[in-house]
Amino acid sequence: MQRHEPSLVNVKTASDFSSAELDAGRRLFTREWRFLSAASSVESLPKMNGVEIAFSGRSNVGKSSLVNALTGRNALARMSHTPGRTQELIFFTNDAGLTLVDMPGYGYAAAPKQKVKEWTDLIHAFLRGRANLARVYVLIDGRHGLKDADKPALDVLSESAVSHQIVLTKSDQVKAADMEARVAATKMALAKRPAAYPELVVTSSRDGAGIPELRAAVARLLSERRA
Repeated sequence: MQRHEPSLVNVKTASDFSSAELDAGRRLFTREWRFLSAASSVESLPKMNGVEIAFSGRSNVGKSSLVNALTGRNALARMSHTPGRTQELIFFTNDAGLTLVDMPGYGYAAAPKQKVKEWTDLIHAFLRGRANLARVYVLIDGRHGLKDADKPALDVLSESAVSHQIVLTKSDQVKAADMEARVAATKMALAKRPAAYPELVVTSSRDGAGIPELRAAVARLLSERRA
């Protein structure tokens, strides 16, 4: 696999994958998916099994929509227009040994402080104690780019030495020139974060842009973990 310097943040496109990799990604995500568990405490986390990838991001950034788009299921992950609805770590799994984790959205100030602390403690424990967690995909709203609310989450991932990758969402609502600016700004922000994977994926759950590439990237990640 080609190696990149941490400061060189690129954008994943279909040309970065062979047709076989794109097909492997499609087949991986079109398998049967099922709800596995909802964890509100460390004690209720499911037993570690296979490979996990997690999706993090601000409330209403589109985590549930992305999970549904990746799996081709309209209602696998619950979507809500109410920020902060996902208050647990939600686990979905398939028979290929892959588990998706929908993490609570951060940056929702209206949530009770005690509840936010509980979420935060749970997420920290999850990140630091999950040996089978291969990567966290940090979703950033492509319309707005990185915000101050994203920095603490990225700091926790860096401190935990958890591999993480930025996914810009809602690209269908952003002009090409504006998206280029978002990518450039993200490139600068990630330059000093060695745990951040040096390639972005730009997606739209609405029109499917970037979904085949993200599927292929996950399939490649699984192959590398099992090698």
